[in-house]
Amino acid sequence: MIKQSLFTSSSTRSSTAVSHYYKYSCFPLPKIRGQSQTPQELNASASKGMGPYTGRDPDVKKPKWLRQKAPQGQRFQEVKDTLYTLNLHTVCQEAQCPNIGECWNGGGDGIATATIMLLGDTCTRGCRFCAVKTSRNPPPPDPMEPQNTATAIASWGVDYIVLTSVDRDDLPDGGSGHFAQTVKAMKKIKPEIMVECLTSDFRGDLNAVSTLAHSGLDVFAHNIETVKRLQRIVRDPRAGYNQSLSVLKHAKIAKDGMITKTSIMLGLGETDDVLKEAMADLRAIDVDILTLGQYLLPTPLHLTVKEYVTPEKFAFWKEYGESIGFRYVASGPMVRSSYRAGELFVQTMVRERTRQAAAVVPES
Repeated sequence: MIKQSLFTSSSTRSSTAVSHYYKYSCFPLPKIRGQSQTPQELNASASKGMGPYTGRDPDVKKPKWLRQKAPQGQRFQEVKDTLYTLNLHTVCQEAQCPNIGECWNGGGDGIATATIMLLGDTCTRGCRFCAVKTSRNPPPPDPMEPQNTATAIASWGVDYIVLTSVDRDDLPDGGSGHFAQTVKAMKKIKPEIMVECLTSDFRGDLNAVSTLAHSGLDVFAHNIETVKRLQRIVRDPRAGYNQSLSVLKHAKIAKDGMITKTSIMLGLGETDDVLKEAMADLRAIDVDILTLGQYLLPTPLHLTVKEYVTPEKFAFWKEYGESIGFRYVASGPMVRSSYRAGELFVQTMVRERTRQAAAVVPES
């Protein structure tokens, strides 16, 4: 009954529940200035009606702009059936994305999209915001996954697809080669398809980044997830702010004209100033696209929400981001890193860069 004892507002919460939370987490409690430091301190926080880390009353209900209808519809079921038949995973399902119904049903333009999750459904890391299951020794990658993924995408008839993956620290290249094989298989079946890869940090291995950058993908995406100050409290200790920046920077350098993209969750306790710092750091390495969305608690054992950011504040961040040089900022409470709202813009951006490259006549 950990769920009840940790996250109800009753004064009868047990300290055992809090210690269980840390016993079964994948890494030790980080030392962050200004944050609770030990399970004992968290017990004291819990007795006051606060969730771990962030200090927000967990009994506060979600605002109306975050309420979504349960996914349903014929196209939703068709996509779900195709994924099941080919033994494929999507981040839409594994990470409990709130936009799954809109994306799989095609939204307003009738184009169904899904974000395929490669390298299995089990991650070697345990970030405190993520609902994907974890293990130190996940099953080996399915050798048929690259071809099965290409087959599924071709059957959907989409023009733009996002590939992502769990972290695979157990693989020598972090799964970069498997990622690259999938992109090549998709381009072979449908050369005109645009492929975005939302990658792990490959433990900072820049050779792995180069392998994927030269696979034929159109957009290289890697998420810094949160501002610098909150990295250790939000992400697995093997991840890091500077490491993520180095991955994005190298992807841009490794292949001329590569479009880079990242995402930040809001509502975890970041201030305006530190968010502006993060955005400035991203522009300093020429990141093109930024997505900003509301962090939502996937289960009671994950980080609680510090703040529900208003739609008006998200609109402000979109305007601010584009004013400092981002080519596109998708910003809203329900926006996610692979959110379909930005795809048409990215498609246009990719095609424009392709035309510009073709128009360059080499000197004789």
